[in-house]
Amino acid sequence: MNIGQAAKASGVSVKMIRYYESVGLLPKVTRTPSGYRDYDAPDIHILRFIRRARELGFALAQIHDLLDLWRDRSRKSADVKRVAQQHMLDLQRRIDALQQMSDTLQTLVTCCAGDDRPDCPILAGLEDPESTTVMAHIRPGA
Repeated sequence: MNIGQAAKASGVSVKMIRYYESVGLLPKVTRTPSGYRDYDAPDIHILRFIRRARELGFALAQIHDLLDLWRDRSRKSADVKRVAQQHMLDLQRRIDALQQMSDTLQTLVTCCAGDDRPDCPILAGLEDPESTTVMAHIRPGA
């Protein structure tokens, strides 16, 4: 099947299929005598694997490792689990950082009167995160 058909069958855009091939996630596919890529069922299966891994937030290097493990029938599931667990830890760190950002912004928004006065704790907090005016509102008991 051609690249458009492969994109439709796998749910991966044509542009991304070309990219995945260029970075080695997808092996070089066979070409027709006229030079067009010719994808088969195993290629579509790999593309679906990559798409699902991307949906779960795996980085390209991790997907490469997972594909290597997937292809290796003598793999140990512990190796696959290690990649997934590391990814979960990375995701949790990002979630924690985003939650901290959200909490800080919520506090700044709550501290801002949102009226016609020029004083704004949001701008003060962006200008100087250690500002005593802003920190008095943020620190519990301050």
